[in-house]
Amino acid sequence: MPISEAERRFVDEVTIDLPWGLVEHFSGMPRWRPEDVNRGMDALVERLRGEGIPVEVHQPEIYLSIPYAASVSAGGITYRAKPPSSALPVPGGRTGKLVKLTANPKALRSYNRDIKTLFGGSISSVEEVRALVGGNIVVIQGFGNPALTSLIEEWGGIGLIAVNPGTDIHWGTCTTIWGSPDLQDWGRKPKIPVVAVNNPDGQKLMALADQGGEATIRTDLVEGWFAQKIPVVTIPGTVEPEKFVMVHGHLDSWDVGVGDNATGDATLLELARVFWKHRDGLRRSVKIAWWPGHSTGRYAGSTWFTDAFAMDLDRNCVAQVNCDSPGCRWATSYHDTRAFSECASLTEAAIRDIVPDAVVAIHRPPQAGDYSFNNIGLPSFFMLSSTMPDALRAEKGYYDVSGCGANIAWHTENDQLEIADRNILMTDMKIYLLSVLRVANAEVLPFDWSATCDEFLATIAGYEKASQGLADLGPARAATEALKAALAGLSAAPVEKRNAALQELARVLVPVNYTREARFRHDPAYTVPPLPTLAVAAELPEFAEGHMRKMAQTELLRGQNRYLAAIDQACRIVAAAG
Repeated sequence: MPISEAERRFVDEVTIDLPWGLVEHFSGMPRWRPEDVNRGMDALVERLRGEGIPVEVHQPEIYLSIPYAASVSAGGITYRAKPPSSALPVPGGRTGKLVKLTANPKALRSYNRDIKTLFGGSISSVEEVRALVGGNIVVIQGFGNPALTSLIEEWGGIGLIAVNPGTDIHWGTCTTIWGSPDLQDWGRKPKIPVVAVNNPDGQKLMALADQGGEATIRTDLVEGWFAQKIPVVTIPGTVEPEKFVMVHGHLDSWDVGVGDNATGDATLLELARVFWKHRDGLRRSVKIAWWPGHSTGRYAGSTWFTDAFAMDLDRNCVAQVNCDSPGCRWATSYHDTRAFSECASLTEAAIRDIVPDAVVAIHRPPQAGDYSFNNIGLPSFFMLSSTMPDALRAEKGYYDVSGCGANIAWHTENDQLEIADRNILMTDMKIYLLSVLRVANAEVLPFDWSATCDEFLATIAGYEKASQGLADLGPARAATEALKAALAGLSAAPVEKRNAALQELARVLVPVNYTREARFRHDPAYTVPPLPTLAVAAELPEFAEGHMRKMAQTELLRGQNRYLAAIDQACRIVAAAG
């Protein structure tokens, strides 16, 4: 829809000077050690207060893993390496025989734990990979991510060497624990050393593995609980001030991290300035937060906030919006935009209203970013922002990365000031502002739960087809169709009841689509399939007839019961509103 006159008042207010000043400042300030992150937060707070914007600064203790150094010694050569955060510290070294695994190239940055997805046809069974990996150090192309690390450890590997795709080595993280650990999480802390090496060195190590050679991995990390600052700006609405949109991004970065995520921090700063200046025009409130512990704590900052303010988020937060890597060099496409189905049309419209000729495609967000709110059940959109067109990326020979607008400087020392682009940043800031404004100011919350039902129906059909006749998801399909039919009558409800229903639907439908854990807990940091309690239906043909398949069918029966209960609750929410 075209930008209204009231919206234009906000959009036209966006300027580059204040945010670009923060980008330039952060381009000379590494922000990965705890003390450096706090200094970065202080610099941000100074700018907010300089604009007269009130800001509350929390200072919780969160669990962090700070990587310092790593190396791989093999064949008389010591290779440079980086340890992902949360890898097991072994400064004295761990030595073992090298074994090579061949990854599916399309899964290089996948957080999937499925063997077929990760290895294609190179590994046929868990038994085969256990026999190969057990007691050895694995060298494999890709990134040492949480899913892969947890699998190598589970299969008995004593170390992991991830061979990055290019000449640079990328920082990362390897724990499946989401946020600071609790007693139930702690057992999933990685118990093996993990390192990343560049591709030329990795090729030599893989060749050595083919020859039956061995290697010694050394990793140096510091772990513990650190006091970290979390600034939060609350801009009050004038009609429903208790209700709010949450907009957020991480301030900690690897080295100076300009494209990931100084540009995002600057975007949030400018949103705070514009919304504060025109707060008289806001219906609902807007909260803006900057997180520590994104990489070194696996989203520990946003998870702390989710835990500490869970009841307020549950009762009053109408949506969460993540801001990561906007305004990067050459990032003029929106073909990899992330949003939940109920937010997809809102997200695409905001992009097209700022960039009419934009290439836009909306996809399901992965289990990544600071999406620490799924278990509460918040409508969500954006994660990474604009990105490089695929044709340009191919022309430059760039491999796939998870930020910086597809610039391969992502998570390296090369993510410097030249990765940011003033004009693209201006565009992305306007897109963020307009989309947030349309949630804050909509008379009726702009969430299309019928579109979510369509997604559910497509997922159910896909699982049934993959089951090869072994799964009957007819009850799930019928319940979803009934919910979709009921939603059509919601438009007749009074606005107040309609909005309450739209918010309550999120608390039911988001968790059933994105989580396995109970509400107010956090799922592990690896891929959650759509409608996860039904996902085993697609795997039934892989289980041998008899005991294993019967157990899988029992799991599906229980999972479908959970799904049916959620849809029944959603139907009751809609009925109560009408």
